[in-house]
Amino acid sequence: MAKKRTKARAKSLATKSRRSSGERSGSRQARRAPTTSGSASKPWRPPQRSTYIEAVALYERGIEAVQRHDYKGAVGLLESVLEQFPDERELVERARLYLNVCARQAATAEDTPTTSDERLYAATLALNGGRPSDALKHLRLVRDEDPDNDHALYMLAIAHAQQGEHLEAIAHLARAIALNPESRALARRDQDFDSLRDNEAFQAAVGSAASGRGERKRSTRPKTGR
Repeated sequence: MAKKRTKARAKSLATKSRRSSGERSGSRQARRAPTTSGSASKPWRPPQRSTYIEAVALYERGIEAVQRHDYKGAVGLLESVLEQFPDERELVERARLYLNVCARQAATAEDTPTTSDERLYAATLALNGGRPSDALKHLRLVRDEDPDNDHALYMLAIAHAQQGEHLEAIAHLARAIALNPESRALARRDQDFDSLRDNEAFQAAVGSAASGRGERKRSTRPKTGR
């Protein structure tokens, strides 16, 4: 009889022990629950600009053109990324890399430019590829055939600026602006003229910021389609 009571008591104690252990375990899980909730903090990211999606779409069209080996079309699209979305620095840097790819591909082409449009296109690729001396060869031929070609004069200014020839750059830029006043607004934000920003002659050529209000944005570089 005593043995039965002992077994019953031991069984009762074991049951209570399991219940107590389960309650403590549930309590610990309840205390840990808030740390695994969906409200955990996420890394802060700067808000995207409203133009970001449009810039990415234009950039991707340019990359697709490169993949199709349509280098002329790619140059036009990637140039637009540089000109229309200069604040999207990451995309601008990537676009410049692919423009260099297009320039290398064009350099291996066997055909030699013979028309003004072809020479302007070849000069554009040379400038994007960091070869201003090659660009000057094409642009001087265009200028000799058409002294009032503001596209060629503007690009001549860029080529001379890249070579550190500031007097020549400013002279061609001033002539390009005289023929096409809209070139003034483009020159103000064109990174190719950063080396001239503190030059008084350059400042006089592009005028004050106030005088440029209302000028429409238009690229003075040639269209790449032939």
